[in-house]
Amino acid sequence: MKHLKWFVGLYCLASAASSLAATGKLLATPGVSQVEGSAGGGLVPWAQLAGYASADEVAINGFCSRADVTDYRLDVCGVQFNLFDRVELSYAQQQFDVPALDTQIEQSISAAKIRLYGDIVYSEWPQVSLGVQHKELQNGAIASLLGAEDTKGTDVYIAASKLHLGALAGYNWFWNTTVRYSEANQLGLLGYGGKNSAEKLLFEASSAVFLTHQVAVGIEYREKSNNLGLSEQDWKDIFIAWFPNKHISVTAAWLDLGRIAGADDQTGWYLSVTGYW
Repeated sequence: MKHLKWFVGLYCLASAASSLAATGKLLATPGVSQVEGSAGGGLVPWAQLAGYASADEVAINGFCSRADVTDYRLDVCGVQFNLFDRVELSYAQQQFDVPALDTQIEQSISAAKIRLYGDIVYSEWPQVSLGVQHKELQNGAIASLLGAEDTKGTDVYIAASKLHLGALAGYNWFWNTTVRYSEANQLGLLGYGGKNSAEKLLFEASSAVFLTHQVAVGIEYREKSNNLGLSEQDWKDIFIAWFPNKHISVTAAWLDLGRIAGADDQTGWYLSVTGYW
């Protein structure tokens, strides 16, 4: 509930300054909001920068999302800034509910992304961006109990994205690939590092087809490490995103998060709303 109140307050504040809204890009090209606060899909950060700012504009976005699976729930709210279509700054607060233990895990994420090259529509090659996400647990007792080495860490990733207009039987097709360096366990919600020497270079990908200019359907994949020896499994989703205008987007998805902290078959739904100003 507190996340919803935060989002409503941010919406009201930004609406009061709507005359400054950035509208430089094509509808839907910024993507939506990712669970770590960056612009992207629900699970994967993309090369796009948040909002519709062009080279002489600034954009601000607010979002809230919920992922509800078999044994857990993850609520996220955050804010994103796009500075002249070159730099993205974001902050997100995650709340991970563990009903079996009657507890909550909270994590803050401060992030930045810089566009290195290209544009997802207008350049021949993909848009490429470099991002960092610094994460800190507010309560790391469970992470320490499971064998995590630290309660904070920093992910670094590089993403490439491209939108091909009319590429699939006249429909627009989007794809993204992301390579991440990370020691995080379940996004960092279970801490960082551990007793296993797990793979730290991780692959992530997304693909979507625009059924109309306002509606896209797609899939995502996110590789996970296994630092804690709990058979952490890769994450997947099937999503639909709706962009009624340049001020709001709504994303719904079916999630398959595999095993989390020894609990199998973590499947369920995801819903996210982003406001753009």
